Amino acid sequence: MKVLVTGVKGQLGHDVMNELAKRGIEGIGVDVDEMDITDAAACKKVITEAAPDAVIHCAAYTAVDAAEDNVDVCRKVNADGTRNIAMVCKDLNCKLMYISTDYVFDGQGTRPWEPDDERKPLNVYGETKYEGELAVETLTEKFFIVRIAWVFGVNGKNFIRTMIRLGNERGAVSVVDDQIGSPTYTYDLARLLVDMIQTEKYGRYHATNEGLCSWYEFACEIFRQAGMSDVKVTPVDSSAFPAKAARPKNSRMDKDKLEENGFMRLPSWQDALGRYLDEADLRKK
Repeated sequence: MKVLVTGVKGQLGHDVMNELAKRGIEGIGVDVDEMDITDAAACKKVITEAAPDAVIHCAAYTAVDAAEDNVDVCRKVNADGTRNIAMVCKDLNCKLMYISTDYVFDGQGTRPWEPDDERKPLNVYGETKYEGELAVETLTEKFFIVRIAWVFGVNGKNFIRTMIRLGNERGAVSVVDDQIGSPTYTYDLARLLVDMIQTEKYGRYHATNEGLCSWYEFACEIFRQAGMSDVKVTPVDSSAFPAKAARPKNSRMDKDKLEENGFMRLPSWQDALGRYLDEADLRKK
C-alpha cells in the first residue's frame, strides 16, 4: 500500500508518517513546499505522479481567530484545497481521509456530538472545514471524514507546551472551565488513522482520547504530571478571554462508531498526557 500524506510539518501529519514507516507502509509526505493544495494543477500533478492507494489529508488553515480576518485565505486552504485533492482522488479512484474538527458543530448543549449530527459551525474556521467535508462527500465515494479535537503532539506548538511555559514564567495561570472536550494525542490518533485507511469502512467518524475535562482540569493535570504542582491555576469562564472567533463550549464527541466498525478506542487522555510529557521531555527535573 502507498499513502500520500498532506501537512507533514504539522503535529498529526508528522506522526502519521512515522506510523506508516513503523508498519512498513510506503508514505509520501508533502507540505506546502512540495504541493500547494490551493493550486489545482499542482495537486493533480503531484498526486497523479505519486499514484497512491490513499491520501490522508492533514493540511489545514488552523489559526481560528486569524481566520475571522482572513476569510478568503482560510477558505482557499480548507475548502478549495480539499476540493482540489478530492477531485484528484475521484479521478484516480483512491481512498481519501479528511481530517476535520468538532468546530463543524455549534458547540451547544451537553450531549456528545454524533458523526451524522447536523453541522452548524460557529466561526469561519468551522465553516470552511464544513465546506471541505461537503467537497469530500460530494466528489468521492471512498472517503473517511475523521473529526478530532484538542490535539497535541511533539511536532509543534500546543496547549501543554503553552501551559508549562506560562507556569514557569509566571507561577500562576487562569484557564477557562466552561468548555468541555477530550485532549487528543497525535501519536495515538495516527495509529488509529493508519488502521482505518487500510480498510473500506468508509464514512464519518469521531476520534479523540477517552475521557472528558475542561481546559482548566486539563491544565491542572498537566502541572500535576509535569511535577509543577506549585503553579496556581484559577478557573475562569470564556468571557475572561475575549476572542474574535466563538469557541464551542461542548466538544464532547460520540465515538461508538469506532467500536461498531472494529476499531480500538484511544487510551485515556490522562495516560496520553503522561506519555507525551515523557516523549517531549517536559517533566520538571
